[in-house]
Amino acid sequence: MSGFMNSVEELLTTISGIVWGPPFLILILGTGIFLTIRLGFLQFSTLPYALKLAFSKQDKKSDGDISHFQSLMTALAATVGTGNIAGVATAVVIGGPGAVFWMWISALFGMATKYGEAILAVKYRVQDERGRMAGGPMYYIEKGLGWKWLAVLFAVFAAIAAFGIGNTVQSNSVADVLDSNWNVPTWITGIILSILTGVVILGGIKSIGRVVSFIVPVMAVFYVVGGLIVILGNIDLVPAAVGSIVSDAFTGQAAAGGAVGVVIQYGVARGVFSNEAGLGSAPIAAAAARTDYPGRQALVSMTQVFIDTIIICSITGISLVIGQNFVSSELDGAPLTAATFEYFLGPAGSIIVSVGLIFFAYSTILGWSYYGERCIYYLFKTYKAVFAYRVIFVIAVFFGAVVQFGIVWSLADTMNGLMAAPNLIALLGLSGVITAETVRFRKRMKEEKNGTATWNK
Repeated sequence: MSGFMNSVEELLTTISGIVWGPPFLILILGTGIFLTIRLGFLQFSTLPYALKLAFSKQDKKSDGDISHFQSLMTALAATVGTGNIAGVATAVVIGGPGAVFWMWISALFGMATKYGEAILAVKYRVQDERGRMAGGPMYYIEKGLGWKWLAVLFAVFAAIAAFGIGNTVQSNSVADVLDSNWNVPTWITGIILSILTGVVILGGIKSIGRVVSFIVPVMAVFYVVGGLIVILGNIDLVPAAVGSIVSDAFTGQAAAGGAVGVVIQYGVARGVFSNEAGLGSAPIAAAAARTDYPGRQALVSMTQVFIDTIIICSITGISLVIGQNFVSSELDGAPLTAATFEYFLGPAGSIIVSVGLIFFAYSTILGWSYYGERCIYYLFKTYKAVFAYRVIFVIAVFFGAVVQFGIVWSLADTMNGLMAAPNLIALLGLSGVITAETVRFRKRMKEEKNGTATWNK
């Protein structure tokens, strides 16, 4: 049986390597660069306003199911997960410190990508049979580009991807860290996570929104504070760590095989895995937000990449690079991050990572369950199919906790790439729409600043 599993893992790793090869890296980074230039580097000039908007009072007049804040928290719930802890560790182990630099690059341009996704999601969203908002790449591909076949492909890939990036990877990492630190059997972790997931997702997006709006801020602050203690407590080592990250990004000396291509590949892949810019997942949550202009929600969605990668992943990455000379090189994934924090903070460090990972992973599972079920609804147009999907999704949480680590990550990487391709094609094809909506909203922003704006549904 182990021989068969190893063969499956090798096959998935090979496929993942092809999917995340140079053509796809060029496509995903190129899309972000193209939108950044076409939008006039909007992600940098509007970031302060976008952050203020994300945490401002709720819009109760506009159409939508959840608030700006709940939409952001749902998107963050789906992205702030094992990618921030286990994914960054894997990138540093295989790609070297330089992988962190390419995570930063993918995030900076990915903010423009995320902005474009959200604008299209809100513009082309529809109401389903229960009066709930339904939107995302499958809708703007069909309604905007007019290519239903490509929309169907995205929905199929995303519904399957939800079982990887948003399900089995998460439960697997939780089971791994709990087994390593506290000897909790993986099957017990799987059962508990499955029950907790089922309790919440049966309530739909409003239930998910309420839960993650509480969990995400608490868990993010909890983990960030722990990471900052590690970094500030070793501030004398930070300059060398950052220098190593930047220099290795262009030399690849610390990467497996010593190739710069490996550094870029793992940096971008893990960066996208973490913030999901270009995947087309977060716009599904953006479409459910109460907002008067697509551009307003797009700015809120854009902040997700900044919080996820520029803040949280950076804390993990810098901490790992600082600890490379002190922690066993045989570790990987979440156990490596936990060991690093424990080295600097004692037993409390391991607890911070373990508890943070549990909540990160749980919230990610909740967020991705919504993404997957929206894709299923698009494909079958019935809530009976959605209910069946939820049941299977809950069961998959258990199996994710007990399967091999390598298989889970390779499957997740492969599905991420497959679902991203149709979405990136749509973003490039509809870039004119994104620009036009941005111009329209900029005019609105100017009116609001001058006090001449009137409410517009």
